[in-house]
Amino acid sequence: MKQPLTIAQFEEQLRGKGELYHIYHPFHIAMHKGECTREQIQGWVANRFYYQASIPVKDAAILANCRDVETRRLWIQRIIDHDGDAEDKTLGGIEAWLQLGESVGLDRQDILDEKFVLPGVRFAVDAYVNFARNATWQEAACSSLTEMFAPKIHKSRLESWPQNYPWIEPHGLQYFQMRLSQARRDVSHGLRVTLEHFVTRDEQDRALNILQFKLDILWSMLDAMTLAYQQDRPPYKGLIAEPIYHKRILK
Repeated sequence: MKQPLTIAQFEEQLRGKGELYHIYHPFHIAMHKGECTREQIQGWVANRFYYQASIPVKDAAILANCRDVETRRLWIQRIIDHDGDAEDKTLGGIEAWLQLGESVGLDRQDILDEKFVLPGVRFAVDAYVNFARNATWQEAACSSLTEMFAPKIHKSRLESWPQNYPWIEPHGLQYFQMRLSQARRDVSHGLRVTLEHFVTRDEQDRALNILQFKLDILWSMLDAMTLAYQQDRPPYKGLIAEPIYHKRILK
């Protein structure tokens, strides 16, 4: 039987997964360098909205499975961060992302209608939400640890986009600014849960695999966008003129 990793070793291996974060995907590298077209940026923003809109649904699933009061009190802030607070009119992440969509030239209603969401992106995001529904709350919390690597990606967009894409209205970048502090706060809690809950070597290996699963989801989303927007091979190309991909709920 393998010996458990020390807490320091376990955290080091979790953080080491950052080498596989989607910031290193060729699509994202091109976006960072200013090599993406307006249509490619719009496609990325429209598809990432499906992910953004699903995050509070994922977090609600975690809360539904969690019997620990203190954890619920902390975790519910993530939902408020994305949905906003109507009472004090706090801007939520979903609204901020809609503003990003408008700033890159997309129609707000088209974004809300998920008009441009690619099947591959939808399948990947839905797999993440379904995992959160069916896993233990600690496992689902562990999957959120890709947030460890997020501040770097948000900071890079705030620094590079104004120069590389001056046609994007500056107010649209507010989402990235908001998430710089929110992500760091979320990581502190999620990492503590993971380090305290996964203590045997088998459990630690499972946690690392869960984090890899989340990395696979983020990478697969960009794979789908690469085919559609960089290689001009969207689903059903040559068969349809307009996208008619399935919607979220099949009836």
